[in-house]
Amino acid sequence: MLSFILSKLLWGIFAPGNALVLAVALGALLWRTRRWQRAGRRLVTLAVLLLLLVMYTGLGALIALPLENRFPRAEPEGRIDGIIMLGGALNPPITADRGDPSLNEAAERILGFADLVRRHPEAKAVFTGGSGRLLAPDLKEDITARAALLQAGIPADRVLYEAESRNTWENAVLSKEMVKPQPGERWILVTSAMHMPRSVGIFRAVGWEVIPYPVDYRTKHDATPWLRFEFGQNLVILDDAVREWIGLTAYRLMGRTDSLFPGP
Repeated sequence: MLSFILSKLLWGIFAPGNALVLAVALGALLWRTRRWQRAGRRLVTLAVLLLLLVMYTGLGALIALPLENRFPRAEPEGRIDGIIMLGGALNPPITADRGDPSLNEAAERILGFADLVRRHPEAKAVFTGGSGRLLAPDLKEDITARAALLQAGIPADRVLYEAESRNTWENAVLSKEMVKPQPGERWILVTSAMHMPRSVGIFRAVGWEVIPYPVDYRTKHDATPWLRFEFGQNLVILDDAVREWIGLTAYRLMGRTDSLFPGP
C-alpha cells in the first residue's frame, strides 16, 4: 500500500510535464526575490528551453522507441488458451459522469482485445484492471470495460473481469489467482507497446509465460521519431515513456520483473 501511495505522489511531482510547469512557477517566484533572482532567471530559462525541446523535437518518441520496438507483434498461430488485456485504456470518471463508456489514448487495447476474442472463440478472455487512482478508488475500470466491449460486439458473459488490481504487478498476480493458468497453456497478453516490456517481465516473475500482443503504438515502426508540432501530444508521449523507464527500474529493484529490460 505504501509503495502504491508513494508512486502516485512522486509521479505527480516528477512527471516531465508537471516538473517543467513547477520549475517555471518556482523560477518565477525566485526571480522576484533579491537573493535568488539569478537562480530564478536561470531556472525559468532552462525550463522554457526544455519545453521548446519537447514541443519542436521528437524527444519523447526517441525515448519511447526502444520500448515499443522491444517486442515485435506477430499473429499467434495454433491453439490459444486465453487472452488477457491490461486496464489503463479507460476513463471511469467520465463514464460515471456521462453514462457512456469513455476511452483514452490507449483505446487500441480495447479494439485489439475485442478482435482477438472474436477470432479465438475457444480461448478464455480476461480483463484485469481495478482503480489506479489514489483519490477515487471506487471508480473501477471493469464497468467501463464491460460497456466498451459490448459496443465492440463482445457479450458481457464472454469475458472474465478482475477488478481489484491497482497496478501492473497486481494485474498479473490477481489474474493468475483467478484463472489459474496451467503449464503449457498459451495466453496472449494485450497492452500498449510502450508498456509491454515491463508487463512481460512482471508476468514472467509471477511464473506466467505469455505471448506479447502489443497495440497502441506512438512511434513509427522504422525507428524514426514521429515529429509533430503538437505540444500536448509530444508531452504525453514523453510522460508515458519516462514513466515506463522509471517503472522498469523500480520494479527490477523490488524484484517484480525478471530483468531490467525484458526482451523476447
